[in-house]
Amino acid sequence: MNTIARFEPFRGMNLHEQVSRFLEDSFRSSDKNSSLAAWAPAVDIHETEGELVVTADLPGMAEEDIDVRVENNMLTIRGERKFEKSVNEDSFLRVERAYGSFSRSFSLPNTVNAEAIKAEYRDGVLTVKMPKREEAKPKQVKVNVAANGK
Repeated sequence: MNTIARFEPFRGMNLHEQVSRFLEDSFRSSDKNSSLAAWAPAVDIHETEGELVVTADLPGMAEEDIDVRVENNMLTIRGERKFEKSVNEDSFLRVERAYGSFSRSFSLPNTVNAEAIKAEYRDGVLTVKMPKREEAKPKQVKVNVAANGK
């Protein structure tokens, strides 16, 4: 007697894992240059009392290949990491790093002073510091408390 085994590619996976696997498979390219496809650098955004700070990993890029702009309360970081032409493409055994153009945009709150934004690129990391407007910074008010209501 033959047993029929049902093919269940998602057996043992939770919904999150199933969706992730589905999306990975859907967007995976069969092109041999798939590693040269579009990419997006990793970005961290944090807030301090006086500013918003965006940090982006852009290893191996030249400063002149990075463009940072603020328009209509939108921060946009664009650039291009170029494939090394000094090595013949056919001699690579493995290419895992992403190359090509990228663009990342982030909506900024009205509390940011767009005129005072500063960007710095060092050791493959872009840091964009966006100071808050004075009226948006937290204020501390001293409260005098009288003893026994006096």
